[in-house]
Amino acid sequence: MFKKVVYMLFIMMIIISFFQLNIYASQASATNEGQKVLNSTQAAELIEIRESTKATLEDYIDRYGSKTYGTVAYILAAVRIYSIPFCFIGIVIGGLYQYVLGIRRLDVRDTGWKMMITTITILLICQVLPLVYAIIVNGWRG
Repeated sequence: MFKKVVYMLFIMMIIISFFQLNIYASQASATNEGQKVLNSTQAAELIEIRESTKATLEDYIDRYGSKTYGTVAYILAAVRIYSIPFCFIGIVIGGLYQYVLGIRRLDVRDTGWKMMITTITILLICQVLPLVYAIIVNGWRG
């Protein structure tokens, strides 16, 4: 049961990390510190990242012909990119369980093997799903 909760939390953290937060600047307190933050290069970089993200999302919307289809394609592309490091970390942890901790106990060894198989399966799904989505939406939809 604990493993399922950990896996669900891991998946939820991945999903939550893909949502982009908008940058809001409030002028409730126009102090000197607030002006320094707004005039800093970090704020400019965040605004630049936000604008490039909007442009990329607009490209997906234009490519797929619908806001819904374009947004889903953009999210799937982000999942494809960010799933690689998370799954490699899962494979390394599974390898540690199987080959280091599993030397003495077979149940820990089986846990490591199951964790490696699960993360490899998640990696394959995350890599193939955008391709399947593109084929179905662009190919069959017309």
